[in-house]
Amino acid sequence: MTDECIFCRIIRKEVPSQPIHEDHDLIAFPDKNPVAPVHVLVVPKEHMVNLNEAGVKDVPVLGKMLRLAAKIANEKGVAESGYRVVINNGDDGGQIVPHLHLHLIGGKGLEHKLG
Repeated sequence: MTDECIFCRIIRKEVPSQPIHEDHDLIAFPDKNPVAPVHVLVVPKEHMVNLNEAGVKDVPVLGKMLRLAAKIANEKGVAESGYRVVINNGDDGGQIVPHLHLHLIGGKGLEHKLG
């Protein structure tokens, strides 16, 4: 974890959030600027800037992130109608917070274009 990273600060409970899931490896909470009725961030507790820093040892947590996204989609009622799972990676990929995370987005029709 880093001192400046907003997600690390959320994980350490220094910044309030409304977790909808938390375990040893992950925390999930609503995006503070949602682009759809369901917009949840799934964040690994171990600080990694992006996928480029993920190694073989991180594969279980990455898989767990995807499974948690599917579980939350089901709980939020968007699994049947459809949802999007996005990882923005690096500046050109649209990543704003330099801590690996995924966006679960659903609850309305999403455009077919990426992003």
